[in-house]
Amino acid sequence: MSRAQISALVFGVGGFGALVAATASNEWKVTTRASSVITATWVYQGLWMNCAGYIQACRGLMIAAVSLGFFGSIFALFGMKCTKVGGSDKAKAKIACLAGIVFILSGLCSMTGCSLYANKITTEFFDPHYVEQKMGYTYNGATSVMSSRTKYHGGEGDFKTTNPSKQFDKNAYV
Repeated sequence: MSRAQISALVFGVGGFGALVAATASNEWKVTTRASSVITATWVYQGLWMNCAGYIQACRGLMIAAVSLGFFGSIFALFGMKCTKVGGSDKAKAKIACLAGIVFILSGLCSMTGCSLYANKITTEFFDPHYVEQKMGYTYNGATSVMSSRTKYHGGEGDFKTTNPSKQFDKNAYV
């Protein structure tokens, strides 16, 4: 039983560490301003670089997840049978159960924050009226090719696909 508790504690603390790293990361949104393949400029944005409403909600959920993960780690440490802190075995079992519940809540907060952020980026990317992102977001696959060839022509009010020059034929990216 002690091995299972120690491995659960290691996984819980490892997940907490990954959560902290993801929250502090600057790679939540990657945009490119590429006029050609050679002169591409990559712009990285994290939760701490913008104050839009949905980003504040995601930031709050991720901070709540980090806080809950911290307290879950502490409760899990106190609830282990091999520690001297926490009282009787019955009290330790309740503390360990509380740690599990807190870890689950932390995971739900982080999944909700990440899902909200990803949903907002995806809906902005596929919205034809949202001009700022059309040359920006890069997804791997067909959408990156589509976004790099789509331009907004100022006064006409719609998106048009530009015809690539003859030098960029089907083998240009090979």
